[in-house]
Amino acid sequence: MGCRYSLLNVLSDWSKPKGSKSSVTVVVSVEEILKTKVGERAKYLKDVAGCEITGKSLTELKDARTAENVVAALGRKVSPKTPSLMPVGSLYLQPGEERRRSGSHYTPRALTEPIVKETLRPILSALGENPTPEQILELKVCDLAMGSGAFLVESCRQLAEKLVEAWNKQNVLPEIPIDEEPLLYARRLVAQRCLYGVDKNPFAVNLAKLSLWLATLAKAHPFTFLDHALKWGDSLVGLTSEQIKTFTWSEDKTYKDPNSLLFNLSMEKVKFDRDEIHKLDEDNYAAKRVFYDNIEIELHDIRLKGDLVVASFFAKDKDKARKDELDNSWLKFYQWQKNQEDDLDVRRICAELRYGEKPVPAFNWEIEFPEVFDRDNPRFDAIVGNPPFAGKNATINAHVSGYQDWLKVVNPESHGNADLVAHFFRRAFSLLRQSGCFGLIATNTIAQGDTRSTGLRYICEHGGTIYNAQKRLKWPRLADVVVSVVHVFNGDYKGVKLLDGRDADLISAFLFHAGGNQNPKVLLANAGKSFIGSYILGMGFTFDDSNPDATPIQEMQRLIEQNPKNAKKVFPYIGGEEVNSSPTHTHHRYVISFGEMSEAEAREYPDLMNIVEEKVKPARLAQNREIRARYWWRFGESTPALGKAIAPLNRVLVIGRVGQHSAFTFLPNKMVLSEQLVVFAEERNSFFCILQSHAHEIWARFFSSTFGDGLRYTPSDCFETFPFPENWETNPTLEAAGKTYYEYRAALMVRNNQGLTDTYNRFHDPDERHPDILQLRLLHAQMDRAVLDAYGWTDISTECTFLLDYEDEEDDENTSKRQKKKPWRYRWPEEIHDEVLARLLELNQQRAEAEILGGKAAEKSKAKGNTKKVAKSRKATETTLTIPDFPSTSM
Repeated sequence: MGCRYSLLNVLSDWSKPKGSKSSVTVVVSVEEILKTKVGERAKYLKDVAGCEITGKSLTELKDARTAENVVAALGRKVSPKTPSLMPVGSLYLQPGEERRRSGSHYTPRALTEPIVKETLRPILSALGENPTPEQILELKVCDLAMGSGAFLVESCRQLAEKLVEAWNKQNVLPEIPIDEEPLLYARRLVAQRCLYGVDKNPFAVNLAKLSLWLATLAKAHPFTFLDHALKWGDSLVGLTSEQIKTFTWSEDKTYKDPNSLLFNLSMEKVKFDRDEIHKLDEDNYAAKRVFYDNIEIELHDIRLKGDLVVASFFAKDKDKARKDELDNSWLKFYQWQKNQEDDLDVRRICAELRYGEKPVPAFNWEIEFPEVFDRDNPRFDAIVGNPPFAGKNATINAHVSGYQDWLKVVNPESHGNADLVAHFFRRAFSLLRQSGCFGLIATNTIAQGDTRSTGLRYICEHGGTIYNAQKRLKWPRLADVVVSVVHVFNGDYKGVKLLDGRDADLISAFLFHAGGNQNPKVLLANAGKSFIGSYILGMGFTFDDSNPDATPIQEMQRLIEQNPKNAKKVFPYIGGEEVNSSPTHTHHRYVISFGEMSEAEAREYPDLMNIVEEKVKPARLAQNREIRARYWWRFGESTPALGKAIAPLNRVLVIGRVGQHSAFTFLPNKMVLSEQLVVFAEERNSFFCILQSHAHEIWARFFSSTFGDGLRYTPSDCFETFPFPENWETNPTLEAAGKTYYEYRAALMVRNNQGLTDTYNRFHDPDERHPDILQLRLLHAQMDRAVLDAYGWTDISTECTFLLDYEDEEDDENTSKRQKKKPWRYRWPEEIHDEVLARLLELNQQRAEAEILGGKAAEKSKAKGNTKKVAKSRKATETTLTIPDFPSTSM
């Protein structure tokens, strides 16, 4: 029993990774929704279309019994493009998994035209003022994720214009069919001889062929033959010819194939047949098809061998197991070579790889496009495109298990947290010939964090030069979509470089005009100044009326009245929440601390020891950390370094490790500060002035990890690398600006009974015009001015404006409900932000080099490109807080 109408377009509500483009429209079957158990319908829509259904809509969806009920339940989730049910048999476009998760869509010519033009410019320039037609037709241009072929169509247009220009200049116009214009004929030649494309969605491959056919359409002539150039496959998964021959995914020669001569012979035949396709004129479509069919026959066994290697990798999840699986696959392949009639097992393995639930259509570039890799200067002249964006989790969910491992194998020095687009950048660079260029669209995080390190950092340190980049480009007609466009030259680029349209001597992997490509170095000048607070590990240590695991404060008071000696081991205890919410940073908890006392010494305080023994010891004894169990009466982690550092001070500077705002404040040092605080062994107002300034905030936000919409302040990333102005300790202007700002803010918080979080919420609210907040903004600008002047950067403006940290799409489903508050921030415009960051990066580099030259870093580890070593280094530097009067040790 079928439905007359069973298809419905639903607006996808994918949870977008940072930098993704937009929501997309996905077609779902109403019949399948109705067949699904009512309690699982929301999950079905989430899995199939990424569509989130909640509230009243969810109730109506569960109650739906007809197609019309489903439409009514989904409401505004139904795409306005096709608001009605679609009849069975309707044609529709369905985005693939990666395109859905990245919100990708057709790239308009407003983007493709300038990107292709800028990519081809250095290549055409290298041909001289009067390139020959044959030089142009020998150019090879590729799109690694071609989708519907927008970039290839644009490349076809531009190269065809250059070809016609060459014909006319050299007066060598070929014999053109009487019914065709020269430009159209040129497009047909370019499409067949110059353009290449790959996509893992087979429907996209056909769509790209259709797009190019329409761009080269000649009514009285056959379709332009493109099967040899536009192919189905995963651009990121595949083997080199040598790897196929030696049956391995690594560079090592695992096996010596006794039939390697047959491999070479087959590839010679493939090259010959592909050359014949290029030589045939436009009307010999049938002959081209014959040659192409011969190619497919020759490549069958080679592809199968490569698929067995790739399948062995994805069959297991550990290196040893993968090697064992590879050994088994080799035996199967060896037996298959001897008896190809018995190939059921081999075919099954390869079919599961290519057509399974999460397929991996491996694409071996060198055997598929041999003429590109068999030149004196091999590989492509140009690569253009708009590859998919997908963060770590989206990549894992969209691909077969082990996909992330594969990317790390083929792209050394890459990180698991990198966006998928960074791996497309790496693949593009590996496929470029010397002096070739690529021009790619990317998420605007391409120059940040692990994505930058995996992609642009590696490229810039391995012979690539960024010669043109636009950091923040708004997608035409979609104001909330911001992307980056990056052009890379394989070699030492000698021409003018442009960064956001301005001349630049250098464009770094950060897409800055200065500062290098590497992460900033830890500076020894900042050592021993920042610490993580005490990790007490056990709420049983605390006196707190709001926590059932703690002891009531009234009991603490009773014990002290009963024995005043107990007061020596009870201290005020404060964490990030109190620091940020209380106008006076008032604590509401106390904590028992025995410091580094032995058990016998601690038992001299029996009242307190009884509490800890009852409320802390059982959990400690159950832990795997033996040292914590052995010293159960002590805090879990502490360090004597901070106690020594802050002992002479009356106050210390702190910031919450996680918070919405970058907000520093002073606290008395005779308190136990929790691990939710970062503590600085400094009490000068000039120090506060620098850290509270926008200069330090943009550094911290850029290099820290994020926590939702907020900032996770990590001393190793945010502080230890930060280059301070010279002689900041004795700068009276910094001291005065910091003091004025701090005292005004403190009085303002008390007057309004608002803590740091509420105060800075108002500070960043564009609708907030109260004179008190206006004055706070003015004082902040004066503080910024003092800091920039201390660096000698008097040419940089401190003017702030209200900008969104990111743009959310509107929730069309519940327009009557209060929308989520937009993430406005009163901050420097992007050009000032980038200029200051570039100068700070350059200063960090200079300071680090000076420390090395000065001999200060002789004992320092120089771990590079190793995430495990980096993690160990961070752990060592993020030390924890102890009480000043009590030396302690880490447990």
